Amino acid sequence: QVQQVESGGGLVQAGESLRLSCAVSGRTFSLYAMGWFRQAPGKKREFVAAINWSGDSIQYTDSVKGRFTISRDNAKSTVYLQMNSPNAEDTAVYFCASRRFSEVVRSASGYDYWGQGTQVTVSS
Repeated sequence: QVQQVESGGGLVQAGESLRLSCAVSGRTFSLYAMGWFRQAPGKKREFVAAINWSGDSIQYTDSVKGRFTISRDNAKSTVYLQMNSPNAEDTAVYFCASRRFSEVVRSASGYDYWGQGTQVTVSS
């Protein structure tokens, strides 16, 4: 059974760092590209970051470049999102997603499996 479980969300002050994790089980993690998306209340789900299977191809949405870092540990079947200098506009439910191909894409429709999400709330 394929499972993806996000963790690490919570309530933080603006500028306080936090790290999200997504643990994957039930398949060969290293064969999949991974992405992080977020959805704020009343807004569409949006792309945040993605990483290919080897970690040498990474993309970010412009609003998080220089602040967020995506990484993965294939030995632990886990993908991470390090969030530095978060602000109130980063408040959302964050989802990890996996794609049955190695290359990175930004469209949510390109991903096959999704976690349940973890809430991140940044107070200003």
